[in-house]
Amino acid sequence: MTDTAIGGLGGLKADYLALVRRRQMYSGVLLIVFVALLAAGFDLADSRNAGGFWSGLSRLFDFPTELVLEAIAKGAALPANLWRYLPAMIETINIAAVSTLVGAVLAIILSLLSTRGLARWPRLIPLFRRMMDTMRGIPEIVIALVLIFVLGGGPVPAMIAIAFHTAGALGKLFSEVNENADLKPVEGLSSVGASWFQRMWLGVVPQVAPNYLSYALLRFEINVRASAILGFVGAGGIGAELRVAISWGTGRYDAAAAIFILLFLTIVAIDQLSSHFRNRLVRGH
Repeated sequence: MTDTAIGGLGGLKADYLALVRRRQMYSGVLLIVFVALLAAGFDLADSRNAGGFWSGLSRLFDFPTELVLEAIAKGAALPANLWRYLPAMIETINIAAVSTLVGAVLAIILSLLSTRGLARWPRLIPLFRRMMDTMRGIPEIVIALVLIFVLGGGPVPAMIAIAFHTAGALGKLFSEVNENADLKPVEGLSSVGASWFQRMWLGVVPQVAPNYLSYALLRFEINVRASAILGFVGAGGIGAELRVAISWGTGRYDAAAAIFILLFLTIVAIDQLSSHFRNRLVRGH
């Protein structure tokens, strides 16, 4: 009996070691394939680049050095430049805030319509999910460039582009939160004849609101950066001012440095504030 048990344990150990070796072999093969693809992609990108990567590596810090040196030389103008570009920074924050609000409202609707057990039309759940996949799959900059061509430059194309992408991204997160909601309040409201909107508003939203707000604040941080990037391609805000300052080259690098500082300080402040409020919403402190 004892010999049989020992033999069985020995067989289990051998099987386990064989399984570990197979996993290590598969991991090694995947790592080799990944490195090969990475090397091939880098070689292709380098061959199609206007200048070689290795030949330009020695000049990597030329522009930052020139910008910093000019900013230091014109340090006395820094406060005036910060004040000058503050309205553009406020415009960028406004774009991000409105985009986040509009996108979050659309995301709530789409998430409720695409969650099993909560959807108004269960057969259309795949449709709404593919809609959210499409909305978050198209980069904001692509949407913004199309809208700039149609509507012209300004904050409106940036707002629409970011809101569209935000609705898809938050919709996915919100739907995952909805799946963890307790359905008993929904069933109770349904038993007394409540409409679908009343069941969602009174039975689901109070449960998931803290997580909704947490994700929305996190997305607001992302959207501030996105709105600055879109401004660089002509969608208004601080990015548009940065593009002008950089395009003028030497002589305006002090303005570019002031914009970088203003953007950095704003993003850090928003990050800290939103992290504080997210912690209070989710953890209660």
